[in-house]
Amino acid sequence: MNILQKKEKFLIIGLGNPGNLYKKTRHNLGFMILDQISKKYFFSFSKKKLGLISSFMYGDKLLFFLKPSTYMNYSGVAVKYWMTKEKIILKNILVISDDIYLDFGSFRLRGQGGSGGHNGLKNIEKEIETSNYARLRFGIKKNNFFSKKTDSYVLENWKNEEIDYLLLKLDIGIKIIFSFIKNGLQKTMNMFNRH
Repeated sequence: MNILQKKEKFLIIGLGNPGNLYKKTRHNLGFMILDQISKKYFFSFSKKKLGLISSFMYGDKLLFFLKPSTYMNYSGVAVKYWMTKEKIILKNILVISDDIYLDFGSFRLRGQGGSGGHNGLKNIEKEIETSNYARLRFGIKKNNFFSKKTDSYVLENWKNEEIDYLLLKLDIGIKIIFSFIKNGLQKTMNMFNRH
């Protein structure tokens, strides 16, 4: 047996839409956090089937990072494909998404739940046939959000004055992700959800 096949595997999925048009939008929060991880750990993404993917060893664990290229509404197609291809069990996947109902900069880690109207989460649930997967939601709600339509708000670019605060918060998100990998879901929820 190949030594890599013996390693515990994780699939970390950042949700977003491909292409420069969407790169700086609020809805691409998942892509942004994976890009920050790639800078921190000096790895790059390769164009593969249904997405941009990267992998590296973290201690005794083999991590896969996926940015689906299927557009948000079909994210689940890419998630299902890579889970199946790499034989990654359900408890070792983590989906990162934006959340319009959480205050800007706040995180919530959950082991299951509904989509909250998020089309990416909705499609993942449909494709893998369960809502019992870990998801890390990042709040993008601002005071003026409810005066706008959801679609137009999430597809707006981040404002310049939001970027520094956003990057600071993304660093916390990275700590949550690696705690999930190292310590598991429950312990990580206990550590971070109260903040």
